[in-house]
Amino acid sequence: MTGKSRRGFASMDPARQKEIASKGGRAAHEKGTAHEWSSDEARNAGRKGGVTVSQDREHMAAIGREGGESRSAAARHARQQQSSDREVAITVSRDGMGESVRNGSRPSVRSRDDALLADGA
Repeated sequence: MTGKSRRGFASMDPARQKEIASKGGRAAHEKGTAHEWSSDEARNAGRKGGVTVSQDREHMAAIGREGGESRSAAARHARQQQSSDREVAITVSRDGMGESVRNGSRPSVRSRDDALLADGA
């Protein structure tokens, strides 16, 4: 044996633990002994938890680092998406007629200035 007991609540399947705990919660509410949090109590408990967690500087640094990496990755992806949206290949034939080729799109109509530039004017 590995030294761990195969008895008790902690050794049970998590689904079975949840089922038993849920029954206990329902019974306490029916009996009237369950604690129901007021909004002030909940607010104070949340504040206390936040204060406690934020004292672990290593944990907070890891959270900040993860957020920064996520944000920079999202910004990098957006920049790459923008640049790929702007890239348009233009082919010019010998007669100076240009056509835009992008994702199988149809050739676009050239402006007068584009035609003049292509013709060498």
